Amino acid sequence: MIRNLSRAVRRAYRRTVDLSHPARSPLGSAVENCVVYRDGERQPGDWAPDEAVRRARKGRGGFVWIGLHEPTEEEFAGLAELFGLHPLAVEDAVHAHQRPKVERYDDTLFAVFKTVRYVEHEQLTATSEVVDTGELMVFIGRDFVITIRHGSHGSLGPLREALESLPDQLAKGPSAVLHAIVDHVVDDYLEVTDAFQNDIEDVETGVFDERTARGDAGQIYQLKRELLELKRAVVPLARPLQILAQEPPAVVSPEIHPYFRDVADHLARATEQIKAFDMLLDSILQAHLAQVTVAQNEDMRKITAWAAIVAVPTMICGVYGMNFDHMPELRWTYGYPLILGVIVTLCFVIHRGFRRNGWL
Repeated sequence: MIRNLSRAVRRAYRRTVDLSHPARSPLGSAVENCVVYRDGERQPGDWAPDEAVRRARKGRGGFVWIGLHEPTEEEFAGLAELFGLHPLAVEDAVHAHQRPKVERYDDTLFAVFKTVRYVEHEQLTATSEVVDTGELMVFIGRDFVITIRHGSHGSLGPLREALESLPDQLAKGPSAVLHAIVDHVVDDYLEVTDAFQNDIEDVETGVFDERTARGDAGQIYQLKRELLELKRAVVPLARPLQILAQEPPAVVSPEIHPYFRDVADHLARATEQIKAFDMLLDSILQAHLAQVTVAQNEDMRKITAWAAIVAVPTMICGVYGMNFDHMPELRWTYGYPLILGVIVTLCFVIHRGFRRNGWL
């Protein structure tokens, strides 16, 4: 009941995106938003990317944040030319399917992050999807931030609103936005690992609870597959975070360095949880297989015991079915009940012996 309540709470408080917010673009466009900030304050108005860049570069303390969702090569070509983005980074950003990484191209930093989302389900099955992954690419320069989302989740709308409520932090420039994005992504990792633990506990209960069946190996294998997908998203991020925390490019403000070290600590916690879950699932699977083997052995012992009991009347009846003329008690009046009594007695003795030894 407690696990079901926690799932209901997560559904109720799941962050939502308000498409009516002025930061969101009309549906069907790759550009979700294009906003100018100066000294941590959002500048009013709706801007085309080229106009937003010109406005941000007037004076000091300004930068533009452009958000896109799954742009095509044609849609992204204009922005790539406007900001002088490297062709290799542009290709990675458009086609996605990249490992988490941080790369520097002249005065531009290109970062790739894997986003994750826990898929709610009433009951885990052998085909349940538990983890949904996407990708988030970030370009940052001296006066611009470009974010590209791939996947149906991972919207940065709530993050943008949270940053806009902290103008002092936002005034630190594009590197502050990069930190907020990384922190947001890692926080999602922790939320997914916490939710993942509930599924593991459910499977563990099904394996070891004597009142239920012996569990389902399909569920365990499915959790292993989903955990592997989560691991591919989380573990490779350690090296990029180490670069941002210890060897940051010049485009990252020195004021932001300690913040990246804090995010790296959170990532280490998520990584440790995933490793622990992997080992625990291995143990649960081994326990399940051991229980299946024990159950099969018990079934074989029962079959063997009953076969031994049935062998007694089979042997006696086989002897008296050979139709010889001269056999003991063949024409005796009490021969038939005597043989039946011998059969019942021997079967009873054998049955009791097997019960005493735990075979029946």
